[in-house]
Amino acid sequence: MTFRSTIAATIFLAGTALATAQTVVVTPEQEIVVREYVKTNPVVVERPSNFELLVGAIIPDIFKPGELAENTLPTRYQYVVIDGRTVLIDPQTRKVVHIIER
Repeated sequence: MTFRSTIAATIFLAGTALATAQTVVVTPEQEIVVREYVKTNPVVVERPSNFELLVGAIIPDIFKPGELAENTLPTRYQYVVIDGRTVLIDPQTRKVVHIIER
């Protein structure tokens, strides 16, 4: 019985880890809405020379991201504009979850 419980717990934890590792899916239509919002509410920051902009990167504390409007996307994200690209950030972890190219 203990062996089965251990296997069940391992499978559950593996599934949870996989779910958190997945990237955020933003449709082209949602990208348009976000771009329009960011265009009227820009939060432009300069990229530090030692920061590589990638999905999964943690945004430095010196960045003060803006909040997307509640109806912009189904999930609440913060954002900044770096090098002309809109960067969506998970406010809990400060990780980059999606990059909208120019």
